[in-house]
Amino acid sequence: MKQITAIIQPFRLDDVRDALNDMGIHGMTVLEVKGVGRQKGHTELYRGAEYMIDFIPKIQLDIVITDELVEQVVEAICSAAQSGKIGDGKIFIKPVERVIRIRTGEVDESAV
Repeated sequence: MKQITAIIQPFRLDDVRDALNDMGIHGMTVLEVKGVGRQKGHTELYRGAEYMIDFIPKIQLDIVITDELVEQVVEAICSAAQSGKIGDGKIFIKPVERVIRIRTGEVDESAV
């Protein structure tokens, strides 16, 4: 099993969620995060004063799936989240040793 962590633009969340739902992937954790990368922030004007916004708001998706679905899920996320501009995000893939569904006691793939 693998955990896919995707950092995407907030306005792309609905497109990514729809693409994953179409694949039958319904379980995910969504977090509002802030970060900085090559985008390097931007300036905003508030009440006549200019402020530097260093950390850009993003959405982090965490999804645990079987090994067989990794490439399909990555492709779905990339195609739904890609705008072609800087700041589209990143995807990280990590191994998962064990999963336990608390309610039923199911483990590993049956718990996903």
